[in-house]
Amino acid sequence: QPQLVESGGGLVQPGGSLRLSCAASGFAFSTYAMSWYRQASGKEREFVATIWSNGVVTNYADSVKGRFTISRDNAKATLYLQMNSLKPEDTAVYYCNVIRNARRYWGQGTQVTVSS
Repeated sequence: QPQLVESGGGLVQPGGSLRLSCAASGFAFSTYAMSWYRQASGKEREFVATIWSNGVVTNYADSVKGRFTISRDNAKATLYLQMNSLKPEDTAVYYCNVIRNARRYWGQGTQVTVSS
């Protein structure tokens, strides 16, 4: 079954950048759309961005549009999220996600904290 392992989180000052990675295994990564979600403390998990299997079509939440870029390397079975101009409200645990056989799979998440 799919396994997803996120990395790259950390503490960054407002206005800074981070790149998250999600290493995928256990399924045909190159044939599935992949997404990033996030969950801030005390809030519901929310959609951040998605990318189709071909790596060309993407979609973003309005709150991150123009600041975040989702990408993928199908040869490495890895999903990325480049986050620029980070704001304190971007603080959350970030998860990658795939839907396979009508079931949603999550990684363990990586913490992103934006604070001065």
